Amino acid sequence: MISIKRIDAKNVWDVLELKLKREQKHFVASNEISIVQAYAAAGTGCEAFPFAVYNGQKVVGFLMVCYNEGAFYELDGNVPPSALVNNYSICRLMIDKRYQRRGYGRAAMLAALDFIRTWPCGKADCCEISYEPENTVAKTLYASLGFVENGELDGDETVAVLKL
Repeated sequence: MISIKRIDAKNVWDVLELKLKREQKHFVASNEISIVQAYAAAGTGCEAFPFAVYNGQKVVGFLMVCYNEGAFYELDGNVPPSALVNNYSICRLMIDKRYQRRGYGRAAMLAALDFIRTWPCGKADCCEISYEPENTVAKTLYASLGFVENGELDGDETVAVLKL
């Protein structure tokens, strides 16, 4: 049974021990960086929700949901992709290399979407996700959940959105 739980003093160290395969490391920021970014978001207009992904009682992955992630761009004077403004995003998803190819990523995404649909920051039109164009595993997973590329880029990443 896959579930997500907010990062706290009890699970943060388990999350920090999670690892990707060597060939996957360039696809996603480290969990350390992601957790720092989550707490640095406070007061910026962006809300971040970092989660540990559990299979039963075992931490198997990391996930972060954001709202209004575009606020980070605006801090540096940059124009964010429109899907990041006043919408939700799944800005991080990783499953430890020991637990991949078991459906945990899909289950974690569904749990994230269930969380988003509780509207923790208010209603929004869509949920955004971005990925490296060569990450075909991610692209296939997100498309199977209904995410559609909208033609925007987030840096060099492809942006896809799901209507909420």
